[in-house]
Amino acid sequence: MTIDDIITLLKEAASEKFKTNIIKLGIPAEHTIGVPTSELRKLAKKIPKEKDFLLALWQTGYHECKILTVLALKPKDCTDEDINYLMDGIISWDLCDLFCKNILIKQADFDRFIQRWIDSEDLFYKRAAFTLIASTSTHASLSSEEIKNYLSLIEIHSDDDRLLVKKAASWALRELGKTNEEAKELAINTAETMQKQDSKAKQWVAKDALKELVLLVQAPGRSRLISAKSKMGKEV
Repeated sequence: MTIDDIITLLKEAASEKFKTNIIKLGIPAEHTIGVPTSELRKLAKKIPKEKDFLLALWQTGYHECKILTVLALKPKDCTDEDINYLMDGIISWDLCDLFCKNILIKQADFDRFIQRWIDSEDLFYKRAAFTLIASTSTHASLSSEEIKNYLSLIEIHSDDDRLLVKKAASWALRELGKTNEEAKELAINTAETMQKQDSKAKQWVAKDALKELVLLVQAPGRSRLISAKSKMGKEV
């Protein structure tokens, strides 16, 4: 299968309706074909998995090709140079989050990206740092000290008015709070502290996170807390 073959398959699976949805994410019309992610996941299983091929696919500039690259790329094949190159080509929140969850969180020392990018001025590098914190709580067992350290990072670095950053910071705060009852209390305390600060961005993040944090409950057989509004949560 060649890159031209892949683009042909993508165009055959495209729809104008979905292309419009992608453009709403901020992707320029000339950089999208209009293919649902569900179809991309199927195609990703069939395309070559060699890194050089996938990087060439990324270089087409099409949003769908970049998603295919992230879905098919092997995390162990990625060097820091590759990761920085790919991050520089991300211009939408969905691709940023997919990259974090498919590639970055599976790196041996993913925490270095959080520490390196959490105070970045670049929109998607900073969002990636918060997305990784959110993903960390579901990917690995965190100690109380690690949870406290991540909560501290959220409190310090969520003074950013950009909506995509605020949403990721709120997400990270909520996901940490779902770890266990202790983490829930720590997350709520962090949010309440942020609400009292002068930063409008921090107040927004705290208010948004508290909507879910205060509703978290422990359900039988579940290691993480869930919302009391969920079907299982209503039974608790």
